[in-house]
Amino acid sequence: MRKLMTASALAVIAMAGSAYAETNACLITKTDTNPFFVKMKEGATEAAMANGINLSTFAGKYDGDVETQVAAVETCIASGAKGILITPTDSRALVPVITQAREAGALVIALDTQFEPADAADATFATDNFKAGVMIGQWARAKMGDDAANAKIALLDLNASEVSVDYQRNNGFLQGFGIDIKDPTDIGDEDDPRIVGNDVTDGSPDGGRTAMENLLQIDPDINLVYTINEPAAAGAYEALKSFGKADGVTIVSVDGGCPGVQDIAGGVIGATAMQFPLLMASKGIEAIKTFAETGEKPQNSEGLDFYNTGVELITDEPVEGVPSISSEEGLKKCWG
Repeated sequence: MRKLMTASALAVIAMAGSAYAETNACLITKTDTNPFFVKMKEGATEAAMANGINLSTFAGKYDGDVETQVAAVETCIASGAKGILITPTDSRALVPVITQAREAGALVIALDTQFEPADAADATFATDNFKAGVMIGQWARAKMGDDAANAKIALLDLNASEVSVDYQRNNGFLQGFGIDIKDPTDIGDEDDPRIVGNDVTDGSPDGGRTAMENLLQIDPDINLVYTINEPAAAGAYEALKSFGKADGVTIVSVDGGCPGVQDIAGGVIGATAMQFPLLMASKGIEAIKTFAETGEKPQNSEGLDFYNTGVELITDEPVEGVPSISSEEGLKKCWG
């Protein structure tokens, strides 16, 4: 009788333990140095604690580090993670390992950067990156007015892989500025004579500076600079200063980090499109919790192949027809 009761008690304890066991999840970012991903990690960690989720975090050594991200996904699969949040450093190369994770039963959500195809993941929580590009392009065109016809444009992109976030922002900017884009998934195939050239930055200040220096060697009269993000914009500005070109050149970007918004206030950047990494991360954690409890997967925003977490234009030089908020307002919403 004692043995029977003990066995029954152990069964009850085991059932209770499984009912209250934490859900394992992973966050894999492109790097752990870019302020955008630092803030995303903070948001995911806070949301995981609030929702009783055991979160493991991983990051690439640099933007474009596919091998480290692949290894991280494999570790998450082996640990039985119920959900994986990932900012793919290469939107195509990571698809096979992501497919393995989904086949193993994990919910996979891309953050910030869509996979190609987008349905390689169960969902994507991201800024509408093409729209973000369009907004800064429209602003730049309106600001330049008639001089837009004589623009000399430098395009500072991410890396040679041309991941989705890279070509979406780049081509959105060009379309917003009024330049005919050829292949919307390609960078650098335009024939508009106003484009001086493209170079890559890895989304870093050092990369931005080097890319800007390279393009100034091609044409020292560049007067409009698009950058993939605000760290690259900061580097581009330093290069322009070193060439004595800081005045008279307009820089536009995408991010909305507090340092970038402060650069709006300081006149370094003319306009930036603010995105919301904390919202991406928290929504991702909530989706994993729901999936673990009910099996339900998140839904896309209407008419889109991702869940749109929003975007706002920040500038202290508003133009007619392009809605924006000031740097003062932006500092109340920024991150980092």
